[in-house]
Amino acid sequence: MDNNRIIFHIDVNSAFLSWEAVDRLKKGSTIDLRKIPSAVGGDIESRRGIITAKSIPAKQKGVITGEPVANALRKCPNLYLVPSNFKLYLTSSKAFMDICRKYSSILEPYSIDECFIDLTGTEKIYGDPIKLAYKLKDEIKNELGFTVNIGIGPNKLLAKTAGDFEKPDKVHTLFYDELEAKYDPLDVGDMLYVGKKMAKTLHDYGVHTIKDLKDVDIKKLIQWFGKTTAYSLKDRALGIDNSPVEIEKSDAKSISVATTTEDNILTTEKAFSIIKTLAEEVSRNARRENFKAQTLALTIRSNTFKDRRKQRKLTIPTNTTKEIEKVAQEIFIELWDHKTPLRLLGISLSDLIKENNEQLSLFENINQSHEKEKKIDQTIDIIRKKYGSDIIGRGQKNDDDDIAKKSKAKELFSQ
Repeated sequence: MDNNRIIFHIDVNSAFLSWEAVDRLKKGSTIDLRKIPSAVGGDIESRRGIITAKSIPAKQKGVITGEPVANALRKCPNLYLVPSNFKLYLTSSKAFMDICRKYSSILEPYSIDECFIDLTGTEKIYGDPIKLAYKLKDEIKNELGFTVNIGIGPNKLLAKTAGDFEKPDKVHTLFYDELEAKYDPLDVGDMLYVGKKMAKTLHDYGVHTIKDLKDVDIKKLIQWFGKTTAYSLKDRALGIDNSPVEIEKSDAKSISVATTTEDNILTTEKAFSIIKTLAEEVSRNARRENFKAQTLALTIRSNTFKDRRKQRKLTIPTNTTKEIEKVAQEIFIELWDHKTPLRLLGISLSDLIKENNEQLSLFENINQSHEKEKKIDQTIDIIRKKYGSDIIGRGQKNDDDDIAKKSKAKELFSQ
């Protein structure tokens, strides 16, 4: 373990709601959504959809992220609901990360509203890391109007854990000499990538805190979860994480979107539902930039942080949702062993060309099919631009589930 690393995890507090609140205040609104019972997601008239972000006053009324709008309205009848606005989120995310990037070029976007930066060895430039964190936090607040939490640690695992200790607008540390006091007493369910199901299983085995997990014999963990998961759990309980902060590849001309789920993905059906949402997001952004992709890649990440990625050259360049979804599903079937629990799915479009530059396909029927899908996509794009992202969607078995997963789409980057 490298005790000398200094890693910051910066996370926007109630990002979607905060960004909406700031945008409305800039446009002259006298109501700050953050100070009233409010939430993002769903529709108050149809009482459908899922809560994707909520204000502190809404939280105090019992409203929770991920619950159906109808439930939230029963708890808080005067809940003020606003629709999702992904374009605003992208703009706000870029502004936020641009400020973070001023302090370190080693920046890894972890999601649309959070990132890691590596500040190892910069003490001679910036001085005390804790004072720097407060400076960065306040700069974001003063320049952009919203607050963040910053966690500081010797690796990404502990930095992210620290950032979640208490919100909003806080700075926390979690170094190795603080593990006994701050980390060990936490419930195992608070440990990164331990979902509700695994936490319940651990509780059933009498493992309630991270300290309990640290003390469990590795042979028992292997018996319960298998070798790979057992060693991953043990490392995290000990605060071990040697993964680097991965810098964005500025030379990669690609558009990508990914989502990390709160619970394990255990079925193809659930994975396909998420792939549908990701395909809609990445294709819409490709169309917005007038790009078509010649290559599509799918990434899956297990609950033990193991990534697998596979790409495929497309028959003809495309930015249609249906084709991207279809190819991503095919790659998923090839990548996944149907056993390993997954926590992340991502789609990346690369080898981009401007839409009017692609070569004509020899298969005219394929082009005709693509033109039909293109018109459907363009119509949906126009409707969403005018009335909001949630106003229309393609066929989905569970609308609530679709909106919830859409809200967790983790990142879009177009270089």
